[in-house]
Amino acid sequence: MADDVTGLAGLLYEFGLLKRYKRTGWLVAGVRDPESIAEHSFRAAVIAAVIARLEGGDPQRAAFMALFHDTQETRITDIPYIGKRYLKAASNEDVTADQVRGVPAAVADMVSDAVAEYEEKTSLEAVCARDADKLECLIQAVEYREQGHRNVQGWIDSSLAAITTATGKRLAEEALSTGTLDWVVRVLNGD
Repeated sequence: MADDVTGLAGLLYEFGLLKRYKRTGWLVAGVRDPESIAEHSFRAAVIAAVIARLEGGDPQRAAFMALFHDTQETRITDIPYIGKRYLKAASNEDVTADQVRGVPAAVADMVSDAVAEYEEKTSLEAVCARDADKLECLIQAVEYREQGHRNVQGWIDSSLAAITTATGKRLAEEALSTGTLDWVVRVLNGD
């Protein structure tokens, strides 16, 4: 058991790297201090829960998958799309299997199952989590665009094209037609 706990503590420290690792695609777009992978995963999890609830799925399962969908990037980093043209990374399932080696079997299975379900798109919740990943990217691109970054339209277009659920599509269209601080005005106006 001591080895399991040691391995588990190591995994928790490893996942902590996601707070420091930046999303590299935004660097290509000229964003000097882009969001971290952890920041992306947090909002993706919130969005996954919302989409899953409105699509009739389990919001907790969708959010859970979204939390773990990029944990492999502690080892392979966030390779931007242009880099993927030249590099062949191990599958997320293989990276996850290495990450959870030496942790309690119940934890290893929990993480591996979530990653496999997400990658295989075998459930409504996985589809919602994948849509949330794309919608979060779209929303982040809109925020960066409002901050003056003009090279983000490609991220908006590709994210919009990848969203498949009706709820995800409606939310994307609303995000594109709403200013990022319009909600503040509504609150202040008592709406």
